[in-house]
Amino acid sequence: MTTTAESVDSFHRGKFHLIQPLGQGHRSGMDAMLLAALVSCERPCRVADLGAGAGAAGMAVASRLAEAEVLLVERSAIMADFARRSLALPENARFASRVAVLEADVSLNGKARAAVGLPDDAFDHVIMNPPFNDAADRRTPDSLKAEAHAMSDDLFETWIKTAGAIMKPGGQLSLIARPESIAEIIAACGRRFGGIEITPLLPRAGENAVRILVTAIKQSRKRLVLRAPLIMHAEGTHRFSPEIDDLNNGREAYRRR
Repeated sequence: MTTTAESVDSFHRGKFHLIQPLGQGHRSGMDAMLLAALVSCERPCRVADLGAGAGAAGMAVASRLAEAEVLLVERSAIMADFARRSLALPENARFASRVAVLEADVSLNGKARAAVGLPDDAFDHVIMNPPFNDAADRRTPDSLKAEAHAMSDDLFETWIKTAGAIMKPGGQLSLIARPESIAEIIAACGRRFGGIEITPLLPRAGENAVRILVTAIKQSRKRLVLRAPLIMHAEGTHRFSPEIDDLNNGREAYRRR
């Protein structure tokens, strides 16, 4: 059991709840919900959430898609414990049996990766919200937050390589990242993934993107598509646009073109 201060937060307008660290560590919010919205599946599917943290994105997928089975992959024992205890909440009972937690390092290779429970060609979707801060720019005494936000060298190469290995041919990779990572993401997809679709996320019309939403298909040879941006807020208001509000609250998926 963890002794870390915590809170219980509702997502998708109360459709599921998440136990999260309070005052330290990474707290999930809109990034995780938008990542989950990238998964669109009309049939039973298996989804792996790499670096799942407390499990917000993976649980959001399971909450919205009644036939999705989700594996939350997290190397931090503390964060994995938050995910397990969240699944035990009565508010999450309708999907808890379809979600499992695996304590494992995403960077494991080959037989070592398969031995911990990540076999090759096993998942229809792999989602990820990788650490996004350069370690040289990070200054925090919070070990949980440092682990969640620090970007190591070749991070995208490592994580996307793992995604490509554990995903079925034709499966979909989905991730959310900062715009400055776009070149590394495209390079890491390499010959593993094609049909890359990139959507900039703008705070308001005319402003620079603060995030990018990326999807790609394993072994596809389709060309990259830069989609029209998503706008979070209308001018002069802090309310979410209707489209963002629907994605953020699990009412709609952000489907590929």
